Amino acid sequence: MAVLICGSLAYDTIMVFPEPFKNHILPDKIHILNVCFQVPELRREFGGTAGNIAYNLKLLGGEGHPMATVGTDFQPYAAWMDKHAISRRYIKEIPGAYTAQAFITTDLDDNQITAFHPGAMDHAHKQAVPVDQGITLGIVAPDGREGMLQHARQFHAAGIPFLFDPGQGLPLFSAEELREFMHMATWVAVNDYESQMLERKTGLTAGEIAGKVAALIVTSGAKGSVIHSRQGRIAVPAARAAEVLDPTGCGDAYRAGLIYGLMHHLDWETTGNIASLMGAIKIASKGTQNHHFTRAEFAARFAGAFGYTL
Repeated sequence: MAVLICGSLAYDTIMVFPEPFKNHILPDKIHILNVCFQVPELRREFGGTAGNIAYNLKLLGGEGHPMATVGTDFQPYAAWMDKHAISRRYIKEIPGAYTAQAFITTDLDDNQITAFHPGAMDHAHKQAVPVDQGITLGIVAPDGREGMLQHARQFHAAGIPFLFDPGQGLPLFSAEELREFMHMATWVAVNDYESQMLERKTGLTAGEIAGKVAALIVTSGAKGSVIHSRQGRIAVPAARAAEVLDPTGCGDAYRAGLIYGLMHHLDWETTGNIASLMGAIKIASKGTQNHHFTRAEFAARFAGAFGYTL
């Protein structure tokens, strides 16, 4: 089964300020804010929704093709993908553009100041879903606005089932457009906050959304997740993490678990448990693509967490 992962590829530059921001910001001077934070700790990570999902799916033994637009500075990421045998078949370079990138500064209170440059990501609509190349399953993850709409419509027109994951892109769409996504998608995955935003913007309840798709998956971090399917409501417990270091990318790891289960036609309980364990593994590692495991190690952790074998 060939899976097309429509989403972003991005560089994440992460900096740590070793004090609270509040110690250096005058509350009554916010309107003339002019501050500089010296950050002795800095790391650059490979990220983006398509890259993260493909990386996690590869760890599980699944093959996925990321489809994304990148800039002329993509070579280091390309080398990383090649090292991990992740497909670059549907990666398109946009001349004169930078690859999407986020600059994130975190303080000791876990507050964050982020600047995001979409760059080449905003050209996602310049690629079309390759409907004649054996793609049998897709995901539309956060990407350029026009690209997300276009790719969802192309999957739908071709009769290719796909998972809609609006994520941080949800505010970009009108109520009418979100209802269109609900009509086209086979499955929808959101976190609890996004679920409430989706309900508010569309005027549809969670139950009504679930009635329009084969399944609505709502994650709630350490509280676990809930899968609303046509077979009923399934509560998925959060797998225990070895330690909690960095939640960034946990949602993408979870979605890779969903895709793996869908690829292999697994039942929803097992699919949800795989996704839950993927999130727990990711949160114990800094960055979005630095965790590793073998298939045997994953199987052992799965059996220990859920009491049965894959």
